[in-house]
This record gives sequence, C-alpha cells and structure tokens, in this order.
Amino acid sequence: MEFFDTWIEKGIISRLSDVADKEFVQLTYSDAVSLLLKAKKKFQFPVEWGRDLHSEHERYITEQAFAGCPVIIRDYPKDIKAFYMRLNDDGKTVAAMDLLVPRVGELMGGSQREERLDFLEKRLDELKLVKDNYWWYLDLRRYGSVPHVGFGLGFERLVQFATGVDNIRDAIPFPRTPGSAEF
Repeated sequence: MEFFDTWIEKGIISRLSDVADKEFVQLTYSDAVSLLLKAKKKFQFPVEWGRDLHSEHERYITEQAFAGCPVIIRDYPKDIKAFYMRLNDDGKTVAAMDLLVPRVGELMGGSQREERLDFLEKRLDELKLVKDNYWWYLDLRRYGSVPHVGFGLGFERLVQFATGVDNIRDAIPFPRTPGSAEF
C-alpha cells in the first residue's frame, strides 16, 4: 500500500482507514432521489424517481452528502431492476441494494430473489419475456425454493477503490481491445 500511497494517490492509506472506521449509512432509493433533488449541484444526468442512479449521483451521495461514509441504498424501483428481484409489499420497488463508496460509487449490488412462483410469472409477463425461455428458472421455484439473496462485487471497482487509480481501465487485469475475444 505504501507504493500506491507514494505513486498513485497520496493519502490512500488514511482514506481507506477512514472509510473502514465510518458507520455505514442506509437509505432508500426514494430518499436518495429526494436528497439529490435538493442538492445545490448541477448533475450531467437528470435525477428523477424511476431512473437509474449514475456514478456522479452515487459519488455525490457518499462523498458530499455523507462525508465519505459508505452508503447502502435499498428498495429500488422494479422497472429499473431485473425480473428475478423480489417485489416489495408496495408493488413499486424491489428488495435490492447497492453499496456505494467514495471515489468509485457503486462497489457492490445485491438483491433478494423472488421465491414466489406466481409473482415471478407475473413479472415475466409484465416485461413481455417468453416464459418458455425461462422454464429452468421457473422450475427452480415450482419445485421448491427458499428465500435467498445474491450479490455481485465489481472486482475492478474494488481494485480501483483500494489502489486509488483514477481510471477503471487501469484496474482491469487483462487488456480489453475491440475484436480481441475469440469465442
């Protein structure tokens, strides 16, 4: 870490320690949108309930609104999330969350999966997805399931956050160039 502190981001060790020592802030997507709408900052991308949050919004929330605290935003609108996320009782949001950290924005996202077959089938219909293409997924619910969750950690974002590199392309462990994947 001393290498990164010397050559990449001066003060990264204290920044990471500072974030690790802070309490996690938790708020709903609706509260996050309200906070952004009240911000005295002009964002490049519009803020509106039902739109996905962009990196600039996420970074504003964690860096400025909550002074560098890690932030968990939960209960996202169902229309901007995947069909398999569990519908909340309000019928408008899903049991999904994102973990935001300073300098990066979203580091990790997760959700409770919809274990209720009838809700899952209704959601596929709403999205006009062909149920036959999801037979195997529906069978997982049809023949028994339990409430469960899943999450994804952005590895390159974690490397970017932990090392202080400015551009995520510098955190990718292999070169990505157009036409180079031979599959």
